[in-house]
Amino acid sequence: MNISEDMIRDIVEKVVSQTMGKVNKFEKEVDKSGILVVRTDTVKAEKFEHGERVYVTDVVTLEESPRMGAGVMELDNTDFEWTLTYDEFDYVIEGTLEIEIDGRTIVANKGDLVYIPKDSPIH
Repeated sequence: MNISEDMIRDIVEKVVSQTMGKVNKFEKEVDKSGILVVRTDTVKAEKFEHGERVYVTDVVTLEESPRMGAGVMELDNTDFEWTLTYDEFDYVIEGTLEIEIDGRTIVANKGDLVYIPKDSPIH
């Protein structure tokens, strides 16, 4: 049996994830170039500690991308305050996303893409 570099990387990533208690519960492929693909239909968002009826799963870690976070979030008619520690793009799959900042409300609807800069205090 030939052991490829990709096979070794996959094994190491799985061991590190399990050791750190961060076992991916979704499908993610990472190429040695750094390009990655997340199969979002396999992602199950988990309860978020900072808001009721908020579920989130980070799919790209800050170790993989230190300047930009990526995840899947499900909100159900709720709100919470948050200050981002990374740049973030939000793509609205369905419904409406309202973001309050500095007394203004930004509204995004199904199909819209929202960019939120690092250090933005949002509600």
